[in-house]
Order: sequence, then structure tokens, then C-alpha cells
Amino acid sequence: MKGSPHPAGFSLLDQAWIPVLDAAGRRREVSLLGLFEQADRVRMIACDLPTQTFAILRLALAVLHRAADGPPGEAAWRALWRDRRLPVTDIADYLGEFRDRFDLLHPTHPFYQVADLRAAKENTYGLERLLADVPNGMPFLTTRAGPGMDSVSPAEAARWLVHCQAYDTSGIKTGAVGDPNAKNGKGYPIGASSVGWLGGVYLEGANLLETLLLNLVPVAPGWQVADERDLPVWEREPQTAAEEAATTRGPYGLLGLYTWQSRRIRLFDDANGITGAMICNGDRFEWQDRHLLEPMSVWGRSGPREKEQKRIPIYLPRPHDHSRALWRGLQTLLPAPPPSNAEPPQRLSPMVVQWLARLTVTGVVGPDFQARTRATSITYGSKQSVVDEVFSDALTMNVLLLVEDSALRAAAVAAADDAEKAVVVLRRLAENLARAAGSRDTDSSEADRAAERAYALLDRAFRDWLARLGPDSDPVAERAGWQRLVRRAVDRLGRDLVEAAGPKAWIGRTGTDRTGREVQYSSSQAEAWFRAGLARALPMATEPAQQRQEETA
Repeated sequence: MKGSPHPAGFSLLDQAWIPVLDAAGRRREVSLLGLFEQADRVRMIACDLPTQTFAILRLALAVLHRAADGPPGEAAWRALWRDRRLPVTDIADYLGEFRDRFDLLHPTHPFYQVADLRAAKENTYGLERLLADVPNGMPFLTTRAGPGMDSVSPAEAARWLVHCQAYDTSGIKTGAVGDPNAKNGKGYPIGASSVGWLGGVYLEGANLLETLLLNLVPVAPGWQVADERDLPVWEREPQTAAEEAATTRGPYGLLGLYTWQSRRIRLFDDANGITGAMICNGDRFEWQDRHLLEPMSVWGRSGPREKEQKRIPIYLPRPHDHSRALWRGLQTLLPAPPPSNAEPPQRLSPMVVQWLARLTVTGVVGPDFQARTRATSITYGSKQSVVDEVFSDALTMNVLLLVEDSALRAAAVAAADDAEKAVVVLRRLAENLARAAGSRDTDSSEADRAAERAYALLDRAFRDWLARLGPDSDPVAERAGWQRLVRRAVDRLGRDLVEAAGPKAWIGRTGTDRTGREVQYSSSQAEAWFRAGLARALPMATEPAQQRQEETA
């Protein structure tokens, strides 16, 4: 491959800019080409934010899909998986064809940017709109104050550029000259960038090579459909300030989807690095019913849209619930069993998970294979104009849990539900103790704190229990063991609550229950209800009396 004809540029193919962890856990940076060349020796992409990692992974997948020509069917994918190799020579040759398009500072077609983007009035642009880890309106809450906001290296700017195209907030943008939708120098809101709507999910293998292959859904019937119009942005004509016409912009497949240009951006640089970024509206994206195209998101039916458009089903991506650990919504990740009636399923698991389940059923992936399912999404606030939270969580599980009719899968989903039921019983204990002490029925603070303690205690336990499940596990025995663990943990928390309730709760008071009956609330009565509730919630947790006495002692 020839060297860049622009010595002052910054080649994403040759210059190190993607943070990774190697097999020893050391953090370093590699170039885009180096990412593929070293994939078998790299543990994972490890950026500043999990959303940044997800965005760069999708960029790498776009390159791999193109260089692997799909791959064109399951047989081609199986060959890559069997040999545990990437087509590195093909990738290098392919990237070499479009070398100039991967120059961050190219004078006419810089990577993911519009070279001549400008506003009607010459403005000074800083980095605060580009850097997503700078809290909007609260710069004193960031470590970047002072010189850290004056400039960043081209390598860091490249990471935030990819992130911005994927996750930028909505709100009023700079109105670009040449954008017919801009008015009075302003670009009015078109929504957050495309990936910001997703409940992102991807699979992690033992190293980056496995991760790339596990998320490389092939072009095959039932998975992805080939379309010759589908091209990554670097193979298309450079963008202009205007939004591309809906009739031509697609996306027609994964290449266009993974490199979607939600914004028009121009970076500004000097001898010290990248000093500013002009960010304008780009191509808006409609996610409705894209579940057969987008493989890396959870999906759910939209009741309001079905009612409005008078048809079913209509699916939209579902961001993750940031208030709950991933294991508590385990069933949303796993392929849903076929509905018992003609009604379309309420939820759809990510296609990458469905694909791995298929590989397990067909024997391409062995039953002892452990996959790490990682979820990431973003929560916006105030009309999507600010970032409120970034969510990331992961679960390690045996691939048999992904199979629809697997008894192991049923046991794992039921076990998560067992924990939820037990915590409900603990919440009720906290509520009854508060009532016994004279608290108002509307006060749920004690119950909320009790639930938080329970989930914190069960979180690591469930993750470890789930990771231990394998082809030799007895689903019934494993679930019974889990219920016993939950009962012991929640029972300890319940005893602590009763002991801390105090004399007022011991004396108790008369009140009315949910059905309107008059009830005597006291700590002893609340404890009796609690133990009866736990027995109903965890029926498989019954233990011999002698064993319980030994554990209590």
C-alpha cells in the first residue's frame, strides 16, 4: 500500500487511535489496520465510554463485512470460525483502496466529515459539543477543565468523532451554509444520532477475533439480504452540508447502517492538535420496523404506533432499563419461544444472539462454549438535548441458554424471576415494619432501601451462578440450589430489618391492609408474613430442619 500523499494528515489506518486491552490486561492504542492484524492477541476494544467502544466496534464490523464480502452465506462464516482467522490480507488490500478516505485531516474529504462545512457567520468552535464526557452546562464536574478543553490529540478526536456520529444529542445545531433546512443560522432538532436509540447488544469472545466473528452476521436467507446499493460512507461520494435525499441514502444494508452519518461535522486543528468541532444536522433516521436489518439491539412492539397506524406488529428498538442490572431482564436478551397463539411476539432478541443460538443448534459452536453478552445504551434528558446516563453491563453464559427449548434456559429465566419474587417479599416486610412503627402507607423509602440491599447482595451471586451453568448441569438441581441461596440471603436481610425495627414496631398498631380489612401490624406479625411469603416465592428452597439449625448456629 502506498503512503499517504498528505504528510500533515492523520491516517486512521496507520496511526494508533483505538484503545485496546491485550491478553495481559495492558492498555494501548492500535491503528484500524492494526486492530485486525492483532485481533487474536487483543482482548477487547477498551475506550473511555462503553458507547464509544460500541460505535468503534460497528465501524470495524463494517470494514470486516466488506472485506469478507458478506460473508456470503453460512459456509463462508463457518470457515472463518473453524480456522479462527480474519482475512487480514483482503482487509489490508480493501482499506488500501480507500486510504485517503480514512485520513482524519484530508483537505477535501476528511474521514466522517465535510471539509468545507461553514456557518453564515464565522464562529469560534470549541470541543465541548464533541466530547461526550463533558457534562452539559456543568464543566466544573469534568477533569478536562482548563487546558484539557483547549485541544485534544487527533487520536482522541477520531474516537469522539465516531461516537458523535453514533450518539450525538439532539437540540439546536449550527446551521450550515448549503443546508436548506437551516433557518436563521440554526439547524433545528432532528433527534439524537442513530445508535442512541438502540438497546445495544453484542457478543464478546475470548479475544477480539472471536468478538468480531460472533457479531459478523452473514448475508444469508433469514439473516441479512444482499443489496448492491449498500455501501459504507467511504465508498460513496463525500457528503455535503445538505441532508441526503431519502430516496437515495438508504440504508440498504449493514454497511450503510454501521457508517450512518447522523451529523455533518468539521474538525479544526492547529499545531497543538484538534482545537474545535463544528457540528450540524445530518441524515435523520427512522428505526420503525428495522429489526430485520439491525442485528445489535433489543426490539419491542409499539402499542401507540400500532394503534395510530392500524396495523400489527410494529417494532422499535428498546433501550435498556438503566435502573436494573442486566440479569434482572435476562429473558429480553434471549430468543423468545414461539408464541402459543397467532399473536406476533411482544419482544425480539438481538439478531446476533439469535445467530449464535442457531450455530449452537447446528453444532457449529460446541455446547460448552461460553459467550459474554454485553449491553450498552444511553439515556438522554430534556428532549434528548443532554446525556443523562450511559449504561453498560455484561453477562457470561453458556450458549445452551440461548436455545429456545433448552431446559437450562428455562431454569435461568425462572431463577431471575425467583430473585425478583423474593425481593418483593422483602419489600413487603419493610413496608409492614414501617406501618407497625407508625409510618404513613405512602412512604416507600424503607422498602426501596431494602430492595437495593437485596439486589446488591444477589447481583454477584447470580452472575457467578449463571456463568457456572453448562451442558452437564442439572437444571432442576441448579434452580433449587439458587433458591436456597436466595432464601438464605434474603432471610438474613429480613432478620436485620426486624431487629432494627425498634420498640414502636414491636408494640405495633392497628391499620387496614390492601383489601380494606383491619389488621394489627407489629414486627412479630410482619416477620411471620415474611417467612410465609418466602416459602411461597421459593418453594424449592426447603431444607432439612437439622441443616437450617446448623446454619443458624
